[in-house]
Amino acid sequence: MARFAQLRKFGLALPGATEALYRGEPWLVVGKKTFALRYEKTKAIMKLDRHHQDMLFEVRPEIFTPCRVGVGGVWSYVEITKLKPAELEALVIEAWAQVVPKKISRELLPNQERLSRKTRRKSRLA
Repeated sequence: MARFAQLRKFGLALPGATEALYRGEPWLVVGKKTFALRYEKTKAIMKLDRHHQDMLFEVRPEIFTPCRVGVGGVWSYVEITKLKPAELEALVIEAWAQVVPKKISRELLPNQERLSRKTRRKSRLA
């Protein structure tokens, strides 16, 4: 069972990540771009890869639900207490990779570009 303290620890270990408070709630940001924030005591809102989160909404709706942001944007409500710490860490890294320049995320995640190309190719074929 994961907790927000673990999400914070994983997030702040990533290059450029800092914590900001907004309306008394902790947000994890890189510069001015948010990648995760606490929502209530057991949930977080995370900016996950669009294709990955769509799949998670379908196969694990008890943990992942859509969070509408801005005009047409969708992030993920994540019931973090239902995740194992290793899974939470992977999601935090994924969310962070959505907001940092690809040059930085590729240094930490060398397979990201290759995986992204495969995902794009599959979505074009579908």
